[in-house]
Amino acid sequence: MPDQVLKNTFHIDVEPKVVLDHLTTPENYIGLSPIVVAVKDVDTSTPGVIRYVSIERFQFFKVIKWDNPIAVELFNDDSAVWGDVKSPGGVRMAYRFDLSAEGTRTRVDDVLNLSAPSLLMGFAASEARKVQMARARILVERLTGTV
Repeated sequence: MPDQVLKNTFHIDVEPKVVLDHLTTPENYIGLSPIVVAVKDVDTSTPGVIRYVSIERFQFFKVIKWDNPIAVELFNDDSAVWGDVKSPGGVRMAYRFDLSAEGTRTRVDDVLNLSAPSLLMGFAASEARKVQMARARILVERLTGTV
């Protein structure tokens, strides 16, 4: 199965703790990822691990909608948030947000490790990149109140 790594670095004018708190709350991914429309079955029973189901909505030809439930595991420490996504069709993604203070700002290094069957890789990588770039913009807007 082919693999692809997608990277994006951006800055937010808030301290890392604010970013960390936002990224460790599953409900905050609704709209943060433009294709995530719902979160359900949040499980925090295991210390240090948050498990939940994220509903991704895809639209084809502006008419056909597909709601794709994906199992998510979210982990964090004081300077990073990371996790794994298992989606139907054999698409897998490991993601990591490394957070570092730069003065009063936070540098966010967003890395996605994507694997998918050959027939799906182009579509999966294209969608993942769109989401990654939008997520940076939306996160900055949410946390700083700027547009």
